[in-house]
Amino acid sequence: MADPLLIVESPAKAATLKKFLDKGFRVAASVGHLRDLPPKKLGVDIENGFTPQYEVIEGKTKVLAELKAAAAKSDAIYLAPDPDREGEAIAWHIEQEIKSVTKAKIYRITFNEITEALEEIQSPTERYAPDYIVSDEAEERRLSFIERRPIDPSKNLPLVHTDKE
Repeated sequence: MADPLLIVESPAKAATLKKFLDKGFRVAASVGHLRDLPPKKLGVDIENGFTPQYEVIEGKTKVLAELKAAAAKSDAIYLAPDPDREGEAIAWHIEQEIKSVTKAKIYRITFNEITEALEEIQSPTERYAPDYIVSDEAEERRLSFIERRPIDPSKNLPLVHTDKE
């Protein structure tokens, strides 16, 4: 049977958790967000309900490939980014990226201390972020991107700048 995989945000947290988990347990770090709205274009489909058009963040392709490779070899995956709205979004993005490469059960766990992490891994509850939490974070990102783009009054569409703003 394949080893279980725990994914956290921080490499330091991953190193600490490795000391406490069984040797068969693999721990990896996402090093924060893996996907975001594109920096040089609007990033939302305004014709279809402002659907976000996420892309892998520059410099995160290698991390994502490593997480996918580890997920493909796992029999259980525990997503444990920080227990806040950003963490929920990170977990959601990781799940969206890895679910195509694994048949493993994916759990979302939260903890504030190492002992809580160990307890949660022993008997995980199937918990996913309520849609409104992930939606709120996504909406905040979309509005932030749109807000920073000036509007072209002749077409009533946001202008997209390719230079750094």
